[in-house]
Amino acid sequence: MYVTGDDVARLLLAVLAGGLIGLEREYRDKAAGFRTLIFICVGAALFTILSSKLALDKDPTRIAANIVSGVGFLGAGVILREGGRVVGLTTAAAIWLTAAVGMALGGGSYALAGVALGVALMVLWILPLVEDWVDDIREERMYEIICGLSLEKAASLANVFAANGVRVKERHQVKAGDRMTCRWRTSGRPKAHERLVNQLFTDPEILELRF
Repeated sequence: MYVTGDDVARLLLAVLAGGLIGLEREYRDKAAGFRTLIFICVGAALFTILSSKLALDKDPTRIAANIVSGVGFLGAGVILREGGRVVGLTTAAAIWLTAAVGMALGGGSYALAGVALGVALMVLWILPLVEDWVDDIREERMYEIICGLSLEKAASLANVFAANGVRVKERHQVKAGDRMTCRWRTSGRPKAHERLVNQLFTDPEILELRF
């Protein structure tokens, strides 16, 4: 088996592509960062090149096809559950896409790999600005309020949420002895949440507040 200049060029382009995607993940301090994504992209490109060289007159896609499932297991390892949220999905998707770009480079589809890389960089660097703008418009929060056992108090709390411009999407009430626990899933502007929290903190009838 011999190494051609084209093979070296494909691997170097994989280093560049994986590094560009990895820089963004490293900047945001994610689990799979700069070096990890370079390895993934170069590895996918190398396996694709080898699948063509080793197959000879047989099916050249057998090795490359297993990259997809192998990278899927790798991406699953960065998906975690923190509290009520699932984190790591974007990093897992970045790992999957980086491997796909590496496969395209390893197969010599430079234009296709370039387009995919451009789309990935746009999504990673530009779309977070859009997400921040959306977050400034609407924010979801879960409130847990413990107070004395009183249905009238629960009704008055609902009025407090509405008066501050916070919409209640779901609520639950639990009785425990002489206390009542109310859980509210809400949405509203960040400033509306701030006004609500300030009012709830000054309410002497509220014994505990979590949000």
